[in-house]
Amino acid sequence: MGRDRDRKRDGERPIQNGGYKSRDLMSQAAQCRVWSFCRMWRLCGCVLLLCGLISVQADTEEDLGKAVPDEDDPIGYNKELSDLVITTALGKIRGTILTSQSGRNFYAFRGIPYAKPPVDRLRFQPPEPVEQWFDVLDATFDGPKCPQMGLISSDVSEDCLRVNIYTKELPSESQPNVRRPVIVFIHPGGFYSLSGQSKNFAGPQYFMDRRLVLVTFNYRLGSLGFLATGSKEAPGNMGLKDQVQLLRWVKLHISRFGGDPTSITLLGYGAGALAVTLHMVSPMSRGLFHKAIVMSGAVTGQWSLPDHQMDVGTKQATLLHCHTENVTEMVDCLRGKHYLEYANTLPKMFEFDRNNPLILWKPVIEPDFGQERFLIEDPIRSYQNDDFMKVPIITGMTKDEFVGPALSILQSPSLLSALNENFESLAPVFFMYNESDPRVGNISQELRNHYFQEQPIDANRSLEVLSNLYSDALTGFGIHRFVHLAARSAKVYYYRFAYQGARSHIYYPEDAPYGVVHHDDLMYLFVEPSISRMFTEDDEEFRMVDVMVRMFSAFAYKGDPNKPTDLALRDIRWRPFSFKKRYYLDIGKQLTLQENLNAERYEIWKRLFPLNWRRQTKEV
Repeated sequence: MGRDRDRKRDGERPIQNGGYKSRDLMSQAAQCRVWSFCRMWRLCGCVLLLCGLISVQADTEEDLGKAVPDEDDPIGYNKELSDLVITTALGKIRGTILTSQSGRNFYAFRGIPYAKPPVDRLRFQPPEPVEQWFDVLDATFDGPKCPQMGLISSDVSEDCLRVNIYTKELPSESQPNVRRPVIVFIHPGGFYSLSGQSKNFAGPQYFMDRRLVLVTFNYRLGSLGFLATGSKEAPGNMGLKDQVQLLRWVKLHISRFGGDPTSITLLGYGAGALAVTLHMVSPMSRGLFHKAIVMSGAVTGQWSLPDHQMDVGTKQATLLHCHTENVTEMVDCLRGKHYLEYANTLPKMFEFDRNNPLILWKPVIEPDFGQERFLIEDPIRSYQNDDFMKVPIITGMTKDEFVGPALSILQSPSLLSALNENFESLAPVFFMYNESDPRVGNISQELRNHYFQEQPIDANRSLEVLSNLYSDALTGFGIHRFVHLAARSAKVYYYRFAYQGARSHIYYPEDAPYGVVHHDDLMYLFVEPSISRMFTEDDEEFRMVDVMVRMFSAFAYKGDPNKPTDLALRDIRWRPFSFKKRYYLDIGKQLTLQENLNAERYEIWKRLFPLNWRRQTKEV
């Protein structure tokens, strides 16, 4: 009550449903009407300057790097307003106001719980909807990450199922029907690391120069999110069911933040992209999104999904000193361990070095124990049978992708020696194909001969070739097959990201970027404070930020990344993939339409891992 009195005394008044707005903000609508009147009558340039505006319609504007945002709101307006409170069906939420890359204000609500904390009896169980709260929820800062390795304990918690919402506009009495397209970002990290936090990997400042709503969030990782015993105690896919719960939450509540629940674009990267391709076939996800952006990952590669991962579960149990003879007792023991024990044992979970296999915790095809199942059949079979969500798709990869795992091997004499001496047995682990396949030895030998031409893998000469092998195995072939399967029934915009900026996630051999590697394209969509500062108009890279965000925003609006009326995009013609013209957009210093992306490289994968078609339709 005291806080409310102070607000009123300082000149603030209540806004919709219990929130507050300053007198300056209440006058903003009037100022905007005056500005609109000015623009309509095209007053002279000095008046436009006094209004603080730059015309995005000017025919003489040629520098795409200086193209201004969609919004016409003044730069830096009301920066002194540091927080606000809105009312939702769940309770009151206090957010804050941040500034976009161009200095425009936007609303940020961070760390909102979208499910009950998955602790105690809820560990290894499906997420349960969050209950209403009665105090004002503080959503002014990022919530904690889900348990993972190498983190300060104060920034990690098992109570991590939190969502961040960023929006330019909120519904008000004068504009009660604000509805903007929504982009929901599923973060990468191999299902065992990273988060949706704005302070590390998913800063919203670039997208907030567009007129849309951005959602980022956390989901359970590692054994806490993907333990799959093949029994009712832990049927698996909990991290993916967290994502479904988030989408259900968004559908119910995003309109309160100015979002349109009928226009949701699911954007995933790496493991997040693999998840998007799973949501497209999951019965739990039907109708929860309307467009898909699949970046550097897909479930349609050469690996198969199991119905359990008891081997991974027993390894985790052994590391945490739990008996493994009885599944029920093992899961009860694992339920009682502190979440930091899972984080601390993570390095020992991998079979061979931290990066191998890259996807250790896999989604599973769930046996039926009466639970709501995320996956009920092999996803590739669903795509083959045309049983997937027919939504518009953007998908592609970076030029160099998985240089990191290749470097880690070549820079370690012991790892390099082991791979050379035991390629046939290690290749299925490193390059993710079925170790129990009776052809596994022949497959490994053919891959080695194809990529290394019967030469030893050499620390000084094999980086490009080993990187290509990793990239084709972990991303390229899966995306290639996904494009060919999905394009039979959906519109697919295919790309290769080849733009080389001054910053990268890998610098080699010294202080210069090696190439355009996995995650590098994310720098032009999200601010990654742990990797790079925010690009500005003075940086050469800003033009790529502007173009990428505009194309993805156009796609979020209409399901088409082309927008001829946009000055920055008017010369770009991105045609969808077809079986007559296998188009892809090469995104480099120039954006050019080309055909047959890496088609020859994937021929050996198609031959070694053929699809079992009931009725052959088109070559994939």
